Amino acid sequence: MTELVETSCPGGAAGTATRWWRDAVIYQVYVRSFADGNGDGIGDLLGVRSRLPYLADLGVDAVWLTPFYTSPMADFGYDVADYRDVDPIFGTLADAAALVEEAHRHGLRVIVDVVPNHTSDQHAWFRQAVAAGPGSPERERYVFRQGKGENGELPPNDWESIFGGRAWTRLPDGEWYLHLFAPEQPDLNWDNPEIHEEFEAVLRFWLDLGVDGFRIDVAHGMVKAAGLPDVGHPDQVRMIGTDVVPFFDQDGVHDIHRAWRRLLDSYPGERIGVAEAWAPSPRRLAHYVRPDELHQAFNFHFLTTPWEAAGFRAVIQESLDTAGLVGAPTTWVLSNHDVKRHVTRYGDGGTGLRRARAAALLTLGLPGSAYVYQGEELGLPEVLDLPEEFLHDPQRLRDPDAGRDGCRVPIPWDETEPHFGFGLPGGEDPWLPMPASWGPLSVETQLADPASTLSLYRRAIEVRRSLRPLGEAPLEWLTSPEGTLAFTRGGGFVCTVNLTGEPVELPTPGRVLLASEEPLVTAGTARLAPDSAVWWERRDA
Repeated sequence: MTELVETSCPGGAAGTATRWWRDAVIYQVYVRSFADGNGDGIGDLLGVRSRLPYLADLGVDAVWLTPFYTSPMADFGYDVADYRDVDPIFGTLADAAALVEEAHRHGLRVIVDVVPNHTSDQHAWFRQAVAAGPGSPERERYVFRQGKGENGELPPNDWESIFGGRAWTRLPDGEWYLHLFAPEQPDLNWDNPEIHEEFEAVLRFWLDLGVDGFRIDVAHGMVKAAGLPDVGHPDQVRMIGTDVVPFFDQDGVHDIHRAWRRLLDSYPGERIGVAEAWAPSPRRLAHYVRPDELHQAFNFHFLTTPWEAAGFRAVIQESLDTAGLVGAPTTWVLSNHDVKRHVTRYGDGGTGLRRARAAALLTLGLPGSAYVYQGEELGLPEVLDLPEEFLHDPQRLRDPDAGRDGCRVPIPWDETEPHFGFGLPGGEDPWLPMPASWGPLSVETQLADPASTLSLYRRAIEVRRSLRPLGEAPLEWLTSPEGTLAFTRGGGFVCTVNLTGEPVELPTPGRVLLASEEPLVTAGTARLAPDSAVWWERRDA
C-alpha cells in the first residue's frame, strides 16, 4: 500500500496525491444492498455514510459505489436518466456530497460508476429522439437505423442483446434503435461529438464534487465496427471467447479513454479511471491501461479461473506479464455484483468457504490492486433459493440460471432477524429477502470471533499495509508440490496455497504471518491443511 504524501490538493482523501491506486484495496458497495438508512427496505447513500467507520476499520483504501443516479431501475441503476442527480430512492445530491466529504475524513477515497455505453430510455435525450423522428439531429445521439426487408420489418443486422433476444427494437415510425443490453437501455452513438462533450461535462461535474475516480461500465463497448456488420460478416475484427462481436473491444474506444485520462490528470489528487472491460485476452486487456489511458482494468480472467493450481499460476503470470508490458498494475477480483459469489463457485458449503478464505490470502498477497465485493469479507454464499416474485434481473431473460439477484442480497450487520441490521427497526423488509441462517455470518458475530472470515480479511489487509515496502515488488515463483502455489515478493514475504483436498507438506519458509487455516509446523516442515493459504515471513530475508 502506497505511503500518503500530504498536499494542499482538494478532492483527494485527506488532500493527498500519490500513486495510491497501484496497490490499493478497493471495496465495492452495491448501494441497494449495503445499508438502508431510511427504513424503506432499499440501501441508500445515508446507509453507506452510517457504515463508513466499518470500512475504515476494515482497512480498505477506497470505496467504489454502484450507480445511484436518477433511473427508472430497469437494470437497477445502470439505465441512467440523469447523470448529474441522485435517484430519490438513494437520497439527494446533498447526500452524495456529504458522503464524499465524510469518506475523505475517514481516509477513504470514493470511486463512482459512469455508464457511457447507453442511457435509460427515459433520458431526456432519448425521449427527444423518439419525438423528433427519423433523420433528426436528436436521433444522431443514438444508434438508429432503417430495417431490412421489403418494408423494413427486419432488424438492421443480426446482433443479439447481452440480456437475450435481438439487440434492436422498432419504433412505430419504422426505425430501429440499438440496445446491447435491455430495450430500456438504448446505445449512444459515440461517432457524434456531442456525446464526447456531454460525458466530459458529466465527469467534471462529479470530479468537482470531489470524487476520486470512475469505474467505467462496459468500457469496451462504446464504439461499434464501421457499417454495423452482421456477426457472421467476413470482416469481423474481434472475438470474445468463441463469439465474434463487432460491437466490443473496438480500437476506437481507446481514443475515448485517452481523452478521459487527460481530463483526470488535469485534477489534483490522483483521480483514476477503472475499466470494466471484457477483452479476449490479457494482452488485449492491457491496451486499456497503457500509460496514456486508464489506470486500472478489472482482471476477469482471474475471476473466472477454476480452483486449480496450474490454472491460477498461468493466469497470474500472464496477467503480470501483459500488464507489465505497458507499465500498469494488475487488478485482482474474486466476486462482484454481476457474478455468483466465489464461495458458491468454489464448491459452496464448508469446501467453498475454505477455498474462499484461501483465495483471499492469495489475492491480497499478489502485486497490484485488489477489489473486495461487499460481503465477501463475511464469507457470504450465493443465495440460490430466492422466491420467484423477487427475481427481476433482466439478465434472467437470457438464462434463468444467469440471474444476478443471488449475489445482490443485502448483507447482514447484526444477529437480529428479520433484517439483520440492514435497515431501521420497524422498517420495511429488504428489497431481497435475507436467509434466516445468516445471523452467524453477520458483522456483529464475526467481529467477536478472531477466527472468522471477517477477522481474516481485517488482519490480511493490516498485514498487507504493514508490508508497504513490498509496494509492487515482483513476484517470484518457488518450487512447491503438485497442486500448490508458492511465491515470494521482496525477498521477505512468501505465500503458499494448497489447492488440493488433502494435506500437503513442504519445507517451512519461515515464521507464519497469517493463515486461512493454521499449518502444522514441526522440525522445519509445514503441513498445509486442504484448501488453505499461509503468509510467511521468510527466515533468511
